[in-house]
Amino acid sequence: MSITIYTKPGCFGCRKTTEKFTAAHVAFTEVDLTMEPAALEYVTEELGYSQAPVVVVDDQFHWSGLDPANIARAITFARQDVAG
Repeated sequence: MSITIYTKPGCFGCRKTTEKFTAAHVAFTEVDLTMEPAALEYVTEELGYSQAPVVVVDDQFHWSGLDPANIARAITFARQDVAG
């Protein structure tokens, strides 16, 4: 399972989202949208989002913004994946 969090500098929701995954000891890849034009195009054009953070979980589900319910859901999936 892979989790990618697309962020931008100074974004409160981005910081809180990454903090939640870090506190839960769930691995993720962070991509700065201001440094990666292809990533920005992906989240805006392909996924249709205009707000950071954008979280993509194994291409199975994704969301935009600070969303505690989806963060909890992703953490649960990650823990189940690790447990086998």
